Amino acid sequence: MEVVDYDPASGCWYDPVDLNGTYLLAQDGYPPSEGNPQFHQQMVYAVAMSTITHFERALGRQVQWSPREDLDRNEEFVQALRIYPHALRAANAYYSPQKKALLFGYFQGPSGMVFSCLSQDIVAHETTHALLDGMHRRYIDDNHPDTLAFHEAFADLVALFQHFTFPEVLKHQIAHTRGNLESQSLLGELAQEFGVATGRYGALRNAIGETDEHGVWRRVQPDPTRLAQSFEPHDRGAILVAAMFAAFIEMYKLRTEGIISLASAGTGKLPEGALHPVLVDALAAEATKTARHFLQMSIRALDYCPPFDITFGDYLRALVTADYDMVPNDRYGYRVALIESFRRWGIVPEGLKTLSEEQLRWPYARLELADYDGQQWNALAELARELSDLVKDSLYQRNRRDVFYTLKQARGRAHNFLEDVLLRSGNTIQRENFMRVTGLDLRPDGAVPNLRYKRDGLPSFEVHSVLPTLRVTPDGDILKQLVISVTQRLRKVPVDEAQPEMGEFEFPGGCTLIFDLEGEASGDGGVTPTLRYAITRPINDERRLETIRQHRRVRHDLGIALRATYFDGHDGARAEPFCFLHADH
Repeated sequence: MEVVDYDPASGCWYDPVDLNGTYLLAQDGYPPSEGNPQFHQQMVYAVAMSTITHFERALGRQVQWSPREDLDRNEEFVQALRIYPHALRAANAYYSPQKKALLFGYFQGPSGMVFSCLSQDIVAHETTHALLDGMHRRYIDDNHPDTLAFHEAFADLVALFQHFTFPEVLKHQIAHTRGNLESQSLLGELAQEFGVATGRYGALRNAIGETDEHGVWRRVQPDPTRLAQSFEPHDRGAILVAAMFAAFIEMYKLRTEGIISLASAGTGKLPEGALHPVLVDALAAEATKTARHFLQMSIRALDYCPPFDITFGDYLRALVTADYDMVPNDRYGYRVALIESFRRWGIVPEGLKTLSEEQLRWPYARLELADYDGQQWNALAELARELSDLVKDSLYQRNRRDVFYTLKQARGRAHNFLEDVLLRSGNTIQRENFMRVTGLDLRPDGAVPNLRYKRDGLPSFEVHSVLPTLRVTPDGDILKQLVISVTQRLRKVPVDEAQPEMGEFEFPGGCTLIFDLEGEASGDGGVTPTLRYAITRPINDERRLETIRQHRRVRHDLGIALRATYFDGHDGARAEPFCFLHADH
């Protein structure tokens, strides 16, 4: 990343801070100061780097920013995310996919100037938007009520759980609340000063409680009907945040039960007065450990999500599956707490009979092997094996540019391999198996209306991403996986054939494939990767198509038109979705 401190409102360039300067190193950087632009630069750099570190530790690889596209739609590497601490004089801050930058605003509040770049929560929130866009660029497509809401909720969750990584603040608040994180405290709130200065009561968003118009704070109670009544992305996203934070609170209470019992002589009620510092330290340690686990779970689950049109139910399944792969024996009950909290908030994945862990985990991919030159063979395992040399190279490269172009080469090789094996070879058995597993339609010669076809008559598809992971489990085992996303699109699909004024949209299909790189031993002494999960969005899913149409019709009929507001209006709205999404929040 690079911090560029130019203030367009005043036409002023602020001198950049040199964090390697001898003077600054001697005093551990600039002390906190609202009036020092160099401290503002230091602040955004430190919080953003901390957020990136959490992502890389959870994902088991280097993160990449979403690439730029030239006029021919060729992807160009983005070396650094730019951060502008004083980009605009307004009560707003946002991530710009167009500029590949974070822009922070400042404004006059009731008691002085308020700088959004000095809010740890806002910096972490906007950095998370950029990181999520680098992983899932199609999560800004508004095809489902949950999609934009997920972007906002996930960014809030990362900022929220990072509260618990600051020891001094954590200990102060635990002492203040006497260890009760269900009471009102700074730990459960986001952007406290920003929220007050913009006329809101308390924080900008609160995960466990809300302050009414009279200034009275009240606990948020689970309401399974609230999801069906919430359409605005921030309001809907707050439900996911509340469900996750409630699960965290339950796990914190469970993990501190023994400590409280010892401190209260078995009564469970702490004595009156200030808590002993040793007790505060013990409670803070458990809170940090629990929050770090939830933060890692939240980030790691992104690899187990579909490449587009994510729902809250999909995310729950991804959380459960990803955590199961890392910790099969859930002895502390993290997954149980998550499932129960989501159920209480009415977040239920479609198509499941029960909300049990076994039902929620993505099922193992079911492959039907075919004869190929007299041997049992499947294209998906061979695809992962075909990419093994490039995958290994990317895991050991330190330069991010090298990693980007190595994985870009892997995507091209994967695309060519699938075309040659599934389309040009005429292996219809393998093609049918691939279509069933991935949800793509690879029938040639215009077999599917509105599907994109190339000039040679072959169906168009995209290997959207190839992402290797190298994670260490709590037991010390190394989990080596390869995540491949393959997508395709139908074009010119009308929202309502009877009302052409509602417009058209592109309908996506595809899947996320997760391979175990240390699968089965092969006959040549090597290892054949095993396809573990296929998280599929079929291109021929009429029910999903109707769901998208209904979503767009509802937006149009209610006059909300979120998609028109954020994406389909003038060019600025399309280019800067988060600017418009955050404008009133």
